[in-house]
Amino acid sequence: MNRHIGWLIGAIGFVCGTIHAADSLLPAKSGFRQPDAKLHPNVFVWTDTCNVHVIREGDSALLIDLGDGSVLDHLGELGIKRVEWVLFTSHHRELCQGFPRLSKWNAKVAAPDFERALFEKPTDFRKMKVRLGDAFTIHGTSYVRPPIQPIPLDQTFKTMDTFQWRGHELWCVSTRGNSPGGMSYMLKQGGRWLGFTGDLMLEGAKLNTWFDSEWDYGFAAGVWALANSAAQVQGYDPAWMLPAHGAAIREPAKLLGEFQEKIYKFERLYVRGYPVSTFAGAVQDRVSRPTVVPHVWQVSPHLYKFRGPGFFPNFYLIVADSGRALAIDCGLLQTNVLDTALAGMKQHLGLKQVDAMIPTHMHGDHFLQGPYLREKHGAKLWALDRMGPVCEHPEWFDYCAPIQSYGIGVDSVRFDRLFKSGEVLNWEGFKFNIDWMPGQTEFALCVNGVIDGKKVAFTGDNIFGDPDDPKQNGHEAMVAHNSAVLEEGYIYGAEFLKRLKPDMLLGGHSYVMNKPEKFIERYRIWSYDMRDAFRTLSSQEDYRYWFDPFWVRAQPYRSTLRKGESIEIATHVRNFSTRVQTHRIEIHTPSGLVAEPSVIEGRLTSEERKPFPIRIRATAAAKPGVHIIGLDITRDGKRYGELFDFVVEIQP
Repeated sequence: MNRHIGWLIGAIGFVCGTIHAADSLLPAKSGFRQPDAKLHPNVFVWTDTCNVHVIREGDSALLIDLGDGSVLDHLGELGIKRVEWVLFTSHHRELCQGFPRLSKWNAKVAAPDFERALFEKPTDFRKMKVRLGDAFTIHGTSYVRPPIQPIPLDQTFKTMDTFQWRGHELWCVSTRGNSPGGMSYMLKQGGRWLGFTGDLMLEGAKLNTWFDSEWDYGFAAGVWALANSAAQVQGYDPAWMLPAHGAAIREPAKLLGEFQEKIYKFERLYVRGYPVSTFAGAVQDRVSRPTVVPHVWQVSPHLYKFRGPGFFPNFYLIVADSGRALAIDCGLLQTNVLDTALAGMKQHLGLKQVDAMIPTHMHGDHFLQGPYLREKHGAKLWALDRMGPVCEHPEWFDYCAPIQSYGIGVDSVRFDRLFKSGEVLNWEGFKFNIDWMPGQTEFALCVNGVIDGKKVAFTGDNIFGDPDDPKQNGHEAMVAHNSAVLEEGYIYGAEFLKRLKPDMLLGGHSYVMNKPEKFIERYRIWSYDMRDAFRTLSSQEDYRYWFDPFWVRAQPYRSTLRKGESIEIATHVRNFSTRVQTHRIEIHTPSGLVAEPSVIEGRLTSEERKPFPIRIRATAAAKPGVHIIGLDITRDGKRYGELFDFVVEIQP
């Protein structure tokens, strides 16, 4: 009995001693944490805009990521006098925005080689006039978030480099996915691996943000990279995964496997629901027939379009008995082809005059030739009211495929008439409804009415494919940077079409889809399944904060100033939740620019969105060129850092 009591007392003493030893590593009020104080007594975590991981060796330290730099004020609590290296896992601003505070520490800085230019030349990735092929963009809108000022690097790491520091060997492993050059640093201690994995995966098999992994126009390159990177880290069977956000993850191999399974299921829903790049021509149109005018085809007695092999223009023409015509979309066709076709239709098909053209949505490829149609053929340009600003002032926004990005010399389009949603257009004996119908983008409409005895709906780029193929659900690119939150995108559009019950869908890029009722229902079911898939990966309670790159945005996004001038910017903030939301937004400007006020604080009621004015002033010290201004966001008490930005160009 005494032996048992002695054993129990000894065990209690050992446990208490272990706890005391772990606690003694940290001051009583320290903001540092330790994932595993017993096995890794010199690994610490500090959290501000991200997790900053500290590896201590004597009175020196190596940091992985830096956050807002506040960790530097507290390193003395750990007995650290020198920071010798900072290794960044990616270029994302919230990981490195504290870099200016590092100057007095004489620390060296390293980052993934693939992202070197993002660190050192950040303004190269913020164009005042964008093009479809700009680096790290989706048809012109940027998916990278570089620092607001350059960060010169002392060293960069390629995919399978190693890095030695005070007896520690870190393996540099490419784990792209949440960032195009994201990197993990694997450190072996006590026979097991610690993985400093950036934003590859968060606790619960979640993803930190969606919009950072969206690298293309719905073709899933970022999604594939995530799965491949997760599998790579899983192979190490690490004891700990130490992400840049959220809690440390103990024995993460199983969770990494679950993460990959989520991604596999997600990808099957995410990639388009029709044969976009394989059999697209075969399912494009089985209805229209050729006319006497070369390459002008007739859908029904009053409705025409272009058709040709591998030819996907945007152009429908409704020709009334009077010979007057209404065009739906006008883009991606050469003006000489347009002129020849219209001349042939005047000669053979009774066309007299094109009255107007209505684009189905904001993307430039649907109204590239609209200004030409107005100047050469006298057509008016009409649109939905909410499409007006984004087409007339695309520089105010950072959305995909603005008209300037096509590089034809047209930077914006002015409309002659703007419709309100639900407005009726009575034209030459036809009655059309002009309705807001989002899907691929928020800024879209549906022209619908009866033509030649059939209820038709002009649906733009929302739904494509073969209605007779039960395997197709027809959805087009799922791109957050289109302003495409599902509740005001594909879900809304699918429900609209279900109520409308059209006999025929006339989609963008010459798609004619007959008898689409079951097709629309598959499309509708997909839209909800897609939302569920996003929710399974979302690190946010409401997936829309995680999905939407515009829930805080500045308008205008791009501005031009001279020294001594100022401009008012509206900072739009959105509350997706049904409860009151508080926010604090710090406007971080580079040298020579001043924000007045520099901090915005406010409250939004349930599902409210509201602009908050600020003024940006260029001082005499402002340097000519493009400058990035960061928006450092705290929402409901949680700090997110410089998630979003806008740009100002100082002209000489």
